[in-house]
Amino acid sequence: MVSASVKDVAALAGVSVGTVSNVLNRPEKVSAEVTVRVQGAIDKLGFVRNDAARQLRAGLSHSIGLVVLDAANPFFTELARGAEDRAAAEHFTVLVGNSSEDAGREAAYLDLFEQQRVRGVLISPVGNVIPRLEQLRRRGIPTVLVDRQTENLSFSSVAVDDLAGGEMAVAHLLSVGRQRIAFVGGPENIRQVADRLSGARKAMESAPRASLEVIPTESLTVLSGRAAGEAIRLRPAAERPDAIFAANDLLAVGVLQGLMLMGGVQVPEEIALIGYDDIEFSAAAVVPLSSIRQPSALIGSTALELLLREASQESGFAPRQVVFPPELVVRASTQA
Repeated sequence: MVSASVKDVAALAGVSVGTVSNVLNRPEKVSAEVTVRVQGAIDKLGFVRNDAARQLRAGLSHSIGLVVLDAANPFFTELARGAEDRAAAEHFTVLVGNSSEDAGREAAYLDLFEQQRVRGVLISPVGNVIPRLEQLRRRGIPTVLVDRQTENLSFSSVAVDDLAGGEMAVAHLLSVGRQRIAFVGGPENIRQVADRLSGARKAMESAPRASLEVIPTESLTVLSGRAAGEAIRLRPAAERPDAIFAANDLLAVGVLQGLMLMGGVQVPEEIALIGYDDIEFSAAAVVPLSSIRQPSALIGSTALELLLREASQESGFAPRQVVFPPELVVRASTQA
């Protein structure tokens, strides 16, 4: 079925296309009698206005693009909720794209958002995306990086101090007497993973007798964590770490499953385990997981506010780099 057009409405109402446009956008310019006729034609034809096309022509889209690393991760769900709540208060909508940690998919979403001429873009990038964001800005589309600090101070960013978070996680493991620590996470081209690992290494500087083993994963998912946990469980007991720092909570949940499968390794008696993000699943795991908490919803709402300020070309606005402190949450997985 072909949708009715503005021309169809105008023909049925016996008015010009411009008059129909005025009824839809500037009703104060049209008499009550003509408005009734046009509205009657709209109702009869089932005409639905194309706001997206109208906004594209005006260059005033009320949509914001958001690209997240992994939509299956509850951390990003909460981040998106924070952004959406703040956007709704300003009568904007948020369009969410999931890169799945894939640079090609990330680029495709940025292309789409550019074609849609969104008011701005929030992005948790896979790798070095700054040249592409500079191109967007030249097209009048500002960008704010989320869950990622940036050395390029011409862009706003909102994140948690992942270096401090990684150091905090390993310092906690050392404080409960663990010496053979493994870092499980990857790929390292994801900035958050690299920063958390750097923080872990910094914590090790104060413990010269302790060791840090890096166990890379292909992704930051439960399945990748389970594979790492199973591989550790199958080692001889003397060759296992006595503590694990997982780069995020999804990995930590998977590691826990892999370790404890078939009554294998006991957590925390044999291996202590800590994750990162403090998603809801952490407290609900079969062994409640210690974690490094990030204020996910606050990150999203703060980034959205910065984006709208830049998009409105607010006088005196300068890009800001907002960094929230992480918080250690201790649960049963690290308590002997």
